[in-house]
Amino acid sequence: MAAEKKRELQHVAIIMDGNGRWAKKHGLEHIEGHKKGAEAVKQSVEVAKELGIKYLTLYAFSTENWKRPENEVKGLMSLLRDFLEKHMDEMNEKGISIRAVGRIDKLPFLTRRKLLSAIKKTRNNKEGTLVLALNYGGRAEIVDAAKKIADDVSNGKIKSSDLDEELFKNYLYAPDIPDPELMIRTSGEFRLSNFLLWELSYSEIYISDVLWPDFDKNEFKKAVESYYGRDRRFGGRQSKALH
Repeated sequence: MAAEKKRELQHVAIIMDGNGRWAKKHGLEHIEGHKKGAEAVKQSVEVAKELGIKYLTLYAFSTENWKRPENEVKGLMSLLRDFLEKHMDEMNEKGISIRAVGRIDKLPFLTRRKLLSAIKKTRNNKEGTLVLALNYGGRAEIVDAAKKIADDVSNGKIKSSDLDEELFKNYLYAPDIPDPELMIRTSGEFRLSNFLLWELSYSEIYISDVLWPDFDKNEFKKAVESYYGRDRRFGGRQSKALH
């Protein structure tokens, strides 16, 4: 039998859950949990680079999050701007590019301007990519892709008979980024919460009971170790993810 091909972990996606519960547990205002969670984001970017993981996608703000209290939404947008302001230069120096997926055009003007500036400033970096899912929903992404496909069929750019999974993927928000091999969700919840519904089809899922603000480098490494210990079958024969 031929030697088994090594499967490197290129892309990790994370549902960062538990900021509110962390704040309540410590007797703090809700927004303080999000502030502490921003520190965990920085640690995750650092450990991903340390482990050679090329893409890290973080579920930062969903399409459903607009339903939260107005002051909380404003606080989250302010935190995003502050995070980019505080860490963009450092990430740029370390060769990390910043990308965003979602309905970015619907973000508040100041937040969108800061985000687009960070994307432009870091776009040529090759050491790793931080993908922020902002105003993102998995169903919304698929609907947006379907609309673009319908337009291209109507305009004669493609034929409906040409449509297959590979072509459909080209209409998603970031078709050049490989699907995540590993998805992590913190705080012990067992839901996808409308996150990367297309891209997570064959991803390994790791559920951590740790609340996101406490999800440090060691917890991240535990998730990665779990991934490398699993057998990935993709509906076919066994294919173990090896170091």
